[in-house]
Amino acid sequence: MYALGTHLLVELKDCNSKILGNLKEVKDAMVDAAKKAKATIVDVSFHQFSPFGISGMVVIAESHLSIHTWPEYNYAAVDIFTCGETIKPEDAAAYLIKRFQSKNPSIVEMRRGIISTMNTKTPHKPERGETQIYDRTKEFQMVS
Repeated sequence: MYALGTHLLVELKDCNSKILGNLKEVKDAMVDAAKKAKATIVDVSFHQFSPFGISGMVVIAESHLSIHTWPEYNYAAVDIFTCGETIKPEDAAAYLIKRFQSKNPSIVEMRRGIISTMNTKTPHKPERGETQIYDRTKEFQMVS
């Protein structure tokens, strides 16, 4: 089945709490992860909470990478959502697992977007000047 995007939900348990609590380390790791995935970075925004924890997002042309850290629990929740075929979200996830020294990571992959049950590829973006019209009539007939 084809989808517009891939969304990885990354659970990083038993991480190095000093890294998870360091704004520069977390920001650099997320930017580097986007680069490892071959993504096009559009914007970067991070915030450090008091007394601890960091939330941040790397906006990429292909979607986003986001993180929320709980250094007091040695835990980080990461979302890696990518669209298109040139991006490698699994490379970003593998990089973050190593960078945060997670001893107990897990990854759940979700396919996002218009999923065709007709086994036809849905284009990531329509051609310039063309409006994409998606007729799901045949799919609904299969389900009925």
